[in-house]
Amino acid sequence: MINKHAKIPIYYQLENLIRTQIERGEFLAGDALPSERVYAETYNISRMTVRQAINNLAIEGLIVRQKGKGTFVAEKKFQQALQGLTGFSEDMFARGLQPSNKTIHLEEIKPTPMIAAKLMIDLNEPILMIKRIRLADQAPISLETIYTPTKIVDKATFSNINVSFYQYVEQQLGLTIAHATQEIESSLATKYEQKYLTLKKGDPVLSMRRTTYLSDGMPFEYVMSAYRADKYIFTLQMPRNLE
Repeated sequence: MINKHAKIPIYYQLENLIRTQIERGEFLAGDALPSERVYAETYNISRMTVRQAINNLAIEGLIVRQKGKGTFVAEKKFQQALQGLTGFSEDMFARGLQPSNKTIHLEEIKPTPMIAAKLMIDLNEPILMIKRIRLADQAPISLETIYTPTKIVDKATFSNINVSFYQYVEQQLGLTIAHATQEIESSLATKYEQKYLTLKKGDPVLSMRRTTYLSDGMPFEYVMSAYRADKYIFTLQMPRNLE
């Protein structure tokens, strides 16, 4: 409860109280929280104090405020650690979720100079471009575009793959995936991303660009992805470098 005589600020006590209620399941994702007035009257505190606690929880991403409707518990975000290289399907299975894909475009093309450089191939070497939605329990999580040489997989073969792309490369082609380089930045969803990720204008996404390499040092894919920022969070362990 709220202790007005404690050294801990009242807004922070209320913030922790609401956070604990959500973590215990007293409020579930999508549930409406009591209004600022109800919190103020219940704990005999000012609405300004309540507003500060609510704002902090909104910044944290634990709750969302909808103008004219109220404050609601946010959907829990998927967390992906950046310590190792795993595929989307592997991540979802590890969380007990059912991954699936919806291919929206599949075409064999000639690479642009940028894509050719990323894949270390000649400009005349054909590649496969795959645009697909990645889903978890049928909910859209990310929109990705994959570029890979057709010597790895062609259009007909990809259409018949019934495992993850990484599993196909490792198990059916017998190749070893070694490592990847990845860039992540925040941006606003484009109209294309809004359409397929069920987002609105102004909604943020986490944009990712990744080049993945085989054990011989050759890249086999270049991927550009947009993840729903309200559903995904990347985490990174950062040991202190004392050198």
